Amino acid sequence: MNFAFKKKNFMLLIIGLAFIISGFILMSGGESENPEVFSTEIFSFQRITLATILVIIGFIIEIFAIMNKSRANN
Repeated sequence: MNFAFKKKNFMLLIIGLAFIISGFILMSGGESENPEVFSTEIFSFQRITLATILVIIGFIIEIFAIMNKSRANN
């Protein structure tokens, strides 16, 4: 049987998914213990910049994994 994806494609998909999941995990949290008090922790470098970069890199890896065509064995 011929599959559209090879082992390399699946590995890239898993790596991209790991980047996306780790980015969303880094985005979570930052809530205030008291709902009446505003917490500036939501504006940290980790949540605003690092997590966003990880998610975007993950999506780029996913697109590359889908578009990458493995070489045929001739």
